[in-house]
Amino acid sequence: MVYAFVMVKTAAGKSEAVVDQVRDVANVSEAHIVAGEFDVIAEVTAEEVYDVLQASSSSIQALDGVADTKTYISLE
Repeated sequence: MVYAFVMVKTAAGKSEAVVDQVRDVANVSEAHIVAGEFDVIAEVTAEEVYDVLQASSSSIQALDGVADTKTYISLE
């Protein structure tokens, strides 16, 4: 099993709409609005690294209101 965290920057005023959409993305187990450099953090759980990349690169980055993402894969 692969665990990853996807940090999401949103356009101004879009955090609530984006977090709702992120929660609907396949393999996203949790998503939260946070304070700091990023606006949303999503936890992705998948069978393969490819599935994590699919969730972050194809699905989350394509959402309306997403400005940027960074993906961190857990090593433990």
